[in-house]
Amino acid sequence: DSLSVVLNGIQDPGNIGTILRVCDWFGIQNIFCDHDCANIFNPKSVQASMGAIFRVNVFYLDLVDFIPRFTNSDFPCYGTFLEGENIYRMNLQSKGFIVMGNEGNGITAGIEQLVDHKITIPSFAHSLYSTESLNVGVATGIILSEFKRIEYNK
Repeated sequence: DSLSVVLNGIQDPGNIGTILRVCDWFGIQNIFCDHDCANIFNPKSVQASMGAIFRVNVFYLDLVDFIPRFTNSDFPCYGTFLEGENIYRMNLQSKGFIVMGNEGNGITAGIEQLVDHKITIPSFAHSLYSTESLNVGVATGIILSEFKRIEYNK
């Protein structure tokens, strides 16, 4: 009955630590990682987490088996994609999974099949030469902020 973050192939230990810190800030209690994710006990992860490693539960498991056991119409699975639906125009629920994908390749095909809602953070850049994508830690912060804003205003 809560919002949880799911990490699919996050390779950079600094990104893992940053995501731990962001989740701690937004009150996310649980992070579920696949076995392709960097180790949270890597010194770079520990440092980037700024202590959040001790306050957020992290589980490494097989996501393809795990996600379907919990998702339903009241507990959806949101996935982050460059071509998803604009997060600022969506009716977001206050519980479910939010899947964040690999820094270079995004969410794997096997996990994509389990996603109920594809979401994206729209770019507001006006140049053809603007940044192609966001860092996964930054994107996690923006997405959690929007989910919590919706929850806060209910």
